[in-house]
This record gives sequence, structure tokens and C-alpha cells, in this order.
Amino acid sequence: MDLFEYQGKELLRRFEVPVPEGRVAQSPEEAAEAARFLGGKVVVKAQVLVGGRGKQGGVKVVDSPEAAAAAAEEIMSIDFYDQEGYKLKTADPASLSDADRERLERTVPMRAKRVLVERAGELKDEYYCSFLVDRTNRSFLGILTSEGGMDVEEVNERTPEKIAKVGIDPLLGFSDFYGRAMTFGGNIPAEARKGVLAILPKLFRAFVELDASQIEINPLVLTADDKVVALDAKVIIDDSAAFRLPFFDELKAAHEVPEQERAAKEKGLNLIKLDGNVGIIGNGAGLVMSTLDVVKDAGGEAANFLDVGGGANAEVLSNALEIITSNPEVRSIFINIFGGITRCDLVAEGIIDALNRLSVNVPIVVRLDGTNAELGRKILADNPNEMLQTAETMLGAADLAVKLANKGGGN
Repeated sequence: MDLFEYQGKELLRRFEVPVPEGRVAQSPEEAAEAARFLGGKVVVKAQVLVGGRGKQGGVKVVDSPEAAAAAAEEIMSIDFYDQEGYKLKTADPASLSDADRERLERTVPMRAKRVLVERAGELKDEYYCSFLVDRTNRSFLGILTSEGGMDVEEVNERTPEKIAKVGIDPLLGFSDFYGRAMTFGGNIPAEARKGVLAILPKLFRAFVELDASQIEINPLVLTADDKVVALDAKVIIDDSAAFRLPFFDELKAAHEVPEQERAAKEKGLNLIKLDGNVGIIGNGAGLVMSTLDVVKDAGGEAANFLDVGGGANAEVLSNALEIITSNPEVRSIFINIFGGITRCDLVAEGIIDALNRLSVNVPIVVRLDGTNAELGRKILADNPNEMLQTAETMLGAADLAVKLANKGGGN
């Protein structure tokens, strides 16, 4: 779960990570009150889960409560896009491909329902710091560079030698050695080294004890009085660790869950909504991820990730189709089942049951393989439906699903 900045900072305070004093506001009036309480110059920051919000007008420095209220009102009226969407939105329209235009049309902007009002101060320098899970090497990775700020991605592309990337053994934990390797490797200036060396173990402890998959501070700043402070905080917590975090439900309550994801959870299904138009149903997370990849390779975009699990039966498949067809962006559905524990004949019965109960007006492509696959394909063949087609291979099914989606149709 991605946390809002204010949530991440509240957690970092528990680990004695220095962050600016601030208050959360849900209206211009509350923003003015927060600015009045803090006094002097303040910064008003949109609380949205997108990168590059500063470039989109989501961060404003003001010097009075009245200006804070005006800034909050303006920020709450902005349509924020994810980084890819913003790049397409601000590009020369003539330079966009048909796929880019379609992607932009499908991108749903977000609006900030809260702002964070923080005391503003004079800054001498900006750095970038993060800790994340390095799944390739089965370890943790610490990243630090003196080139912090909004364009850190460009620094990584142009001058990667300026960025320290230090592997951290989970069994050893964070030692002084790792801190020095990050600080000197990241070219942190002498005047900030002591503060950076002090804050790194605190950030790493928060990273481990919060069961975070990533903690990113951009920027980590050196203030005018030579203090190192986390000016921003991006914290991502592993949902699977919720049972270990007593405050998890409280954090999650601040997030809006898409209607499709909420409905899927109520039916015991694992769904993540995406931006494409090909609905995906599979059994097993690995197979579903592979299905997303083959749809992409076929020139399409998945509308969702939906895993019906290893023991999917007729009722589960029927529920899955009901959830997928509730998305008006879906133009075709690709059901990809490999029968191990799952019996393909029960999957076929679930599909037939769903077609009898639901008003499905998008084409469905089914690929069955494994346990009782022949029987499953026979059940589908014996119950023909104009919306239903089958394919023998995963690649062939992906190609067909993408072609059908591009033809149009829909809910």
C-alpha cells in the first residue's frame, strides 16, 4: 500500500527521523488555520499518490494564512496525472502515436482531497535517499546521491556514477560500513555527512520494522542551520504484513479503493485495476502476470490483474466475469486457465453459468490447458455463445483478445 506523504512522515517520526512540522488540511479554511498555527512562510503540498506533483502545480510556498487558503483551493482543483500520463498530456499532440492518444484518453486524473501545510525554511542543498527490496539479489538496497530533487530520474540516466547503490545483507542489518559506503559513494558534501550518517540507520530501521517494500526521501535536505531533514517521504508498505501492523487499517481508511477492487475483495477475488481494455482472468499470480505480458506483446493493454486462485470453481469464475464486465473500459476478456488443482471442466461450467446469468456484450477468449482441459473445451463447444471463442495456445488467445478489443464493442 502506497502511503500519502503525511502518513509516511507520521510513521517516520516514530523512528526519530527529522521531518518538518506540519498539519493536514481537508479544506482551504483548514489550510489557513494550519498556516496561522505554524506562523510565517509555509509550503502547501498536494496529498496525491503520483510522482512529479511539483511539476503539475501541487506544491506552493506562501507567506500568509490567506495565501495558504488560496493555494489549497487551487491545488484541490488540479487534475493530477501519473508520470507517464503527465508526459503524454504535456507533449506536442502531433508527436503522439495512436497508442499514446488512446492511453491518454484512458488515463483517469486524480484530485487531492487533502493538503499538507508545513513550515517552510531555507535550504542549502538537496539529496536523494531510498531503501528498497532488491528481489533480484534477495537483499535490501540502499540508494543515495547528492543530486536530489525533481529530476533525479534524469540523473540516473545521464550520470549513474553519481548515485551510490549499496546492497545490504538482511541478516547483518545496517552497519556503519553501509552508511559510509552510501554517503561517500553518493558524493554527499562534507558539511552534510554527519547528519546523513545519523539519519540513514533510522530510515533503515523504519524500512525494516514497517515491513516496507520502499522508503524514498526526495529530497533529503540540508537546512540553513546545517540540519539534515526528510522534506518528503514516499513509503510503500507490504499489504501482506498488515497483521503485524496494528495501525494498518487506520492508514488504509484514508485511501479510496476503486469500486471494482472493493467488489472483488468482497467476493474473495484478487483484483488490481489497470488502464487497458483487455480484461484478464487467470488462476495463479504467476500465470496472470505472464498473461499481462503476452497481451502487451500482442499490442494490447490489460484492464486488470485478476487471480481466481488455484482452486477456482464455477461460482468463482462466474463472480470473476461479473466483476470484469462491470468495467466499461473492457472491450474483450481473456480467460487463461492452466488446470492443476483447478479443473478445467468446472471453469467451463462457471463461464457458461456466468453467460446465462449476466448480460455480457464483450467477446470472451478462453484458453484451457491441464486437468480435464478436453472436457472443459467440450462443455464450451456444446454450449455455443456468440460472445465466446476458444484458442489452443496462450499466445494465440492473447492475439485474438487484442484484435477483438481493437475492433470496438463494449459494455
